[in-house]
Amino acid sequence: MFNPKNLLKALPAFLLLSVCAASAGAQTAKKPEDNRFTKVVLAQGVEEPMQFQIMKDGRVIYAERKGKIKVYNPATNKITVIAEFAVSTKYVSKKGEISEGEDGMQGIILDPDYDTNHWIYVYYAPAGDVAKNTLERYTWLGKEILRDTKKTVLDVPTQREECCHVGGGMLFDKDKNLYLSTGDNTFSRASDGFTPLDERPGMSPEDSQKSSGNTNDLRGKILRIHPEANGPYTVPAGNLFAPGTPKTKPEIYTMGNRNPWRLTIDSKTGWLYWGEVGPDGSKDDFEKRGPQSYDEFNQAKKPGNYGWPYFVGDNKAYRKYDFGTKQSGELFNAEHPENHSPNSSGLTELPPATPAFIWYAKGVSTQFPLMETGGNSAVGGPIFRKADFKNAKRPFPDYYEGKWLITDWVRGWVNVVEIGDNGEYKSMERFLPELRLRGPIDMKFGPEGDLYVLEYGNGYFKNNPEAELIRIEYNGGNRKPQVQATASKTAGALPLTVALSSAGTKDFDDDDVLTYEWKVTKGGKPFKTFKTQNPSVTLTAPGVYKATLTVTDLKGSNNSKSLTVKAGNEPPVVAVTVTKGNSSFFFPNKTIAYKVNVSDKEDGSLANKRIAASQVSVSANYLSEGYNMTAIAQKQQGVDATARYAAGIALIAKSDCRACHSVKDKVLGPSFIEVAKKYKNDQSAVATLSKKIKNGGSGTWGHAEMPAHPALTNNELGSIVRYILSTATPQKTQKSMPVTGIYTTTIPKGENDNGSYIFRASYTDKGTASAAALTTENLLVLRGSLLTPSQANGSKEMAYNRDSTIVVVKTAGAYLKFNKVDLTDIKNIELKLLPRGRATDPPGTVEIRSGAADGKLVGSFTGSYVGLNTLQIPVTGAEGKEDLYIVFTGNPARLNGVKFNNE
Repeated sequence: MFNPKNLLKALPAFLLLSVCAASAGAQTAKKPEDNRFTKVVLAQGVEEPMQFQIMKDGRVIYAERKGKIKVYNPATNKITVIAEFAVSTKYVSKKGEISEGEDGMQGIILDPDYDTNHWIYVYYAPAGDVAKNTLERYTWLGKEILRDTKKTVLDVPTQREECCHVGGGMLFDKDKNLYLSTGDNTFSRASDGFTPLDERPGMSPEDSQKSSGNTNDLRGKILRIHPEANGPYTVPAGNLFAPGTPKTKPEIYTMGNRNPWRLTIDSKTGWLYWGEVGPDGSKDDFEKRGPQSYDEFNQAKKPGNYGWPYFVGDNKAYRKYDFGTKQSGELFNAEHPENHSPNSSGLTELPPATPAFIWYAKGVSTQFPLMETGGNSAVGGPIFRKADFKNAKRPFPDYYEGKWLITDWVRGWVNVVEIGDNGEYKSMERFLPELRLRGPIDMKFGPEGDLYVLEYGNGYFKNNPEAELIRIEYNGGNRKPQVQATASKTAGALPLTVALSSAGTKDFDDDDVLTYEWKVTKGGKPFKTFKTQNPSVTLTAPGVYKATLTVTDLKGSNNSKSLTVKAGNEPPVVAVTVTKGNSSFFFPNKTIAYKVNVSDKEDGSLANKRIAASQVSVSANYLSEGYNMTAIAQKQQGVDATARYAAGIALIAKSDCRACHSVKDKVLGPSFIEVAKKYKNDQSAVATLSKKIKNGGSGTWGHAEMPAHPALTNNELGSIVRYILSTATPQKTQKSMPVTGIYTTTIPKGENDNGSYIFRASYTDKGTASAAALTTENLLVLRGSLLTPSQANGSKEMAYNRDSTIVVVKTAGAYLKFNKVDLTDIKNIELKLLPRGRATDPPGTVEIRSGAADGKLVGSFTGSYVGLNTLQIPVTGAEGKEDLYIVFTGNPARLNGVKFNNE
């Protein structure tokens, strides 16, 4: 009898060593540096893109949900429409209510033999009175799809009374079998975030047992068929149910799926992988209903039942639930699931449930912490096998061999999953941590080894401006230099001398020798060329100049960066100063005197009255988020109230909020304006809405379930809510303040009192006959007087906890340093202590010094601070702004705040 083990014994020793070495090499391959990957934007303005395929010549064909099939051609960088289908995207309830749904054009794929037969398959919901999704085949010769070649391959009967879950992923295996994923076609938002099992008469659209749990229905499945040239298809051997089995569909490969999509097959093992979108619940209720929602990433080594609607995640069981009586029954049994629904036409006894490969909820996952928190929508992605990319230009490195790259439509990350030889989960890591995708809806490798991603954008059922097609290229060889180009001045009067700098330019390949070339042009015509790193150029004629730095490495790879210099007009100089009071901190309900100074070489100044005070814009805004958020405020233009809500706007922009909400329009959830109007006169609105966002839930605005956001801090939640509430009242442009005046730093109602006051002054000059006007803006930031350890600008011999909220003195001579602190009017500095030590410990000493750790002593304390919560140290003799050092020369201390008091 043949024994495969004997084959290894018969192999020559050198060949056996080669086999072992190759295996070991794949396991020990070094992780590539992130800078070896480059994101390239191929196409923008794609409209609700769904699924795509990359052709051998680099063209990308993709489907848009509203019915168009388009092709992106990299040779021309243009997109063309090759077909437009009339699709159904609406649902009409029994009450006659019309709503937008997920149906439409869901997917396209080319036949494995496309080069010879030119077949293309489309899966969509055709417009009309017949509720179905259909798989059709057409001939496509490279221009428009030939509609008269239509051949219907498969129809999937559906219901169009309620949304959702279409599936629509398609994939061919090496035997040319076509896999098609279908959703459970079930409205789930009337199920309180749990499983939809409504068996009441007329409620079948809300019962997933009719589809996913039904062995005699094509919905909620992954189907496997073999399309035939002269007929629709045959069923390959080895599916879940053998042909002829009563009450079953032989096309079923997997069942118990909710919304499976973006299928991939490991070309080495033949195992099938996909993403599975879960329900919406944010909390467990095991006594009445069952587990909270989990999204899944699944693996099928063979046909199987993946549990929905009776189980979720790693076979967490739901309870039988009567939607009429609200009574709960027993937990379903994963080993012996049964379907007794009157809406099912299939078998009662179902195959055992297969647990998910990876599962994650709205909150933090202890098993898979890299999945993050908040709304989720598992998409899936490709498994990399280098053997699939022979002669490719840019295949990913061996480090990714056999690993699965997955993504999430809401969260936008890409994670890399390592899978063991037996198919077991081993580990997970982030791919390119700085990369954040916007609604990734399909992801796969192209023929040259690049990773392509189709981004749907943020928000359902609309043309998102951020939707695009990108690819991520790997550079395994010589990398281009990273170029930085700066100028000492970017505008000025004539003659204008500008020092150009290449500081910060670097090359990641250490052996390279770089050469530098600066080309200065005016109106596209050459002006000056320099072959040095940091030249100086003098501009004697007015106009706009462009300075381009090109850096070339030893191997000839180059990269460039440009900057613009405007000659002929000196920018204004604007300053905001405090003339009476403290220039570092504000104190609630206290007054300060301020003054704005403006001077302009051509226009004059405020002082000589050639610049009128009315031409200077001055404003003050309170930013409740604190001093660390001023960088956001600086980016906001103008003097309106937008700056006040900058942090909330920024938090919403990087969260999952935009997937379900917009400012004006209802999406899945209410518009921000609707929410603001509802809570306009509610004094507890900030607390109420913050809790809702943090914990998730449904019911206030209908069945839509809002996911929990447990990772958001109370401060962040407050920022989001205050911005949302502000949308009810149109923001008016703030009237400019006087250029010199007295201002009372009051705290707006409902805001915390340790934010920042931002005084902003700007002036636009008159320009010159040969140069355009220029604007200069300057800020004065007064922060709250309570500083946290994380806000220190330096330290010595201090140990921080993980989030830098607490700092511990390690040895005598340790200190915290705060840069440029104004001690004007400061009476004492109060240390917020966390009690430590023993009553028998000797006294300690704390010194306040300015300028250096051994600089001028402006305050000190000697004594025992064992058991104290606060320690106030009087301050005397301080002058102007100096670096401030809090030096500990005695016993250890532990503190979590430093407060500057003016009384």
